[in-house]
Amino acid sequence: MKKKYLLNANIIDPHNSIEEIGGLIVNEEGKIEAIGKKVNKNNIPSREKFIDLKEKYIFPGLVDMRVFVGEPGYEYKENFKTLSNAAIAGGVTSVVTMPNTTPVIDNVSIVDFLKRRGRDKAKINIFPAASLTKNLEGTNMSEFGLLKKKGIIGFTDGTKTIQNTRLMARIMRSAYDLDCLIMQHAEDFELSKNGMVNDGIIATKLGLQGIPDLAEKVIIERDLTLLEDFNCRYHISQISSSKSVDAINQKKEVVDFTTGVSINNLSLNENDVGDFRTFLKLSPPLRTEDDRVSLIKAINKDLIDVIVSDHKPEDEESKRLTFSQAATGASGIETLLPLSLELFHNGSVKLFKIIELLTSNPAKILKINKGNLSIGNDADFCIVDIYKPWIVKKEKIVSKSKNTCIDDKKLQGQVINTFVKGEELFKI
Repeated sequence: MKKKYLLNANIIDPHNSIEEIGGLIVNEEGKIEAIGKKVNKNNIPSREKFIDLKEKYIFPGLVDMRVFVGEPGYEYKENFKTLSNAAIAGGVTSVVTMPNTTPVIDNVSIVDFLKRRGRDKAKINIFPAASLTKNLEGTNMSEFGLLKKKGIIGFTDGTKTIQNTRLMARIMRSAYDLDCLIMQHAEDFELSKNGMVNDGIIATKLGLQGIPDLAEKVIIERDLTLLEDFNCRYHISQISSSKSVDAINQKKEVVDFTTGVSINNLSLNENDVGDFRTFLKLSPPLRTEDDRVSLIKAINKDLIDVIVSDHKPEDEESKRLTFSQAATGASGIETLLPLSLELFHNGSVKLFKIIELLTSNPAKILKINKGNLSIGNDADFCIVDIYKPWIVKKEKIVSKSKNTCIDDKKLQGQVINTFVKGEELFKI
C-alpha cells in the first residue's frame, strides 16, 4: 500500500477534540501517521503526490450500534458482503450485529461460525452481539462468560425485551460480575401487544392497533430502578418519546447508563406513515412531532448518547402486504449519516455533536478502539461533501433489501469516499 496524503480537509474527530482544517497521512500499513493543521503542503515531501480535498470533511468511520444482518438464516435479505457494501456507501466502518438470526447467536459454536464468515466476507469491522436469553425466548440466560471470551461485544435480545423482572435482575447481576454490556430494546409486551403504529390520532384514523409510549417508559423505569442495585453496563437501544426522555432525565444523576435513538425517530413522525405505508412500519414506531422534537432537545442536553440506523433489511414480499401482516423495519445504514446531517443543516444540532454520537460515543460504550482518528490506529474514515444535494432512490440502494423508508427524499450531504484500514473501498 502506498502512503496517502490528503490535504486541505475539514477534519472533525470528537475523540481527540479535533475540529480544524488540515490534512491526514496514511502510512504503508494502513495506519494514521499524522493528522491536523500541521499536515499541509509545506510539511510533506515535495516529490509526493497529494489529494486536495478542497475543504470537504473527513470524519472517523461511523460506528453503528444496531444493525441486523441476515446471516445466518436470512441471507436472501442481507449477508455480510452486501451489508459491508451498504455500510461503506454510508461511511460506516464498524457495526454491531444483532443476534436475531437462524440459528440465534446464543452459543460459542455459532459465534465461531459468525466470526469466520464475517472475516471472510465483510470489508468492515464486525462486532457481533449475542442474545441475552437462549433462543430469544426470555426465560434462560445465555452463557455470558463463555460468549464474552469468544469476542462477543454485548448482549441483547434485539427486537425483543426481557419482560420478567426477576430474570432482568439476574441478568444485570451477571453482567456486573462479568463486565458485560446489556443493550435493552424497551417495550412492554402486554402494552404493545398487536400494536403497529403509535397510539394516537393516526392509529385511530387508519384503524390500526396502537403502541402507547407508556410501553417504552415502564421498561425504562423498571430497568433503571434495578440498575440502582445492579450497576452493570446498561444501554437503552433506542427511545422514541418525550415520556422516555423525562424518565431518563430523572435517573441520569442517580445511575450510570447510556441511551440510543434511531435516526428514523429523529427524522420522521407518525404523519409520514400516510395511507398505510408499510415501509414506515418500525419498532419503536414513529411518534408525534412533539416527541421527535423532544428527542433532538435530549441530544443537546446530553441525555442521548448514540444515533443508530436500526438497519433491518426486509425483502419486498415481506413489505408488500397489509399493514398488519407486513414485516417491521427499514434498511437505513447507508443513509444514516446524510439523514443525521439534516439536523445540522436545519440548525437543530451542531455538527461536532452529531459526529460524536456517530463515532466516539458508541466506541466508548462498546469499549472498542474505533470511531477515532488517533495516530497509530487503523485509518478508518470517510470523506463527505456535507453540502452536496441528492435524492434517495430505492433502486440505487446498495443493501440487498431495498426497504428504505425515505424513498425520493431530498438530502444534503453525501459520502464521497470511505477507507477501511487505509484502503479506499468506496468512491462515488
